[in-house]
Amino acid sequence: MITPHEALIYTMVLVSAADREMPDRELESMGDMVAHLPVFREFDRRNVTKVGAACAKLLADEKGLDKTLDQIKAALPKKLHETAYALACDVAAADGKVSQEEARVLELLRFRLDIGRLPAAAIERGSRARYMAM
Repeated sequence: MITPHEALIYTMVLVSAADREMPDRELESMGDMVAHLPVFREFDRRNVTKVGAACAKLLADEKGLDKTLDQIKAALPKKLHETAYALACDVAAADGKVSQEEARVLELLRFRLDIGRLPAAAIERGSRARYMAM
């Protein structure tokens, strides 16, 4: 069983790795979120790499996507479901484009965490607005 902090990091890694690439902008975005967001105040940031590696190992396993989604859902209290989805959307938007694979993983995550259409659309729009470039 993973912790809620680890589940949030798994969520970000899951989306970033969806298209088999982890661009620097997405990695930087994840690091910034862990360093600055209130939800990570009690998390030891020195463990980010270790948690990310554990998620990558799980994803490489047979049925890794389903296992990862199951662990995320099991570890997160309901009040953090939208937070996890928001972090995932921010990672997907960080490099300026959302691939089809990332969009599909976001959809799976939304269904698994039972995020409604309207809240999901609002979260997605917020991410687009935050990561818009000139």
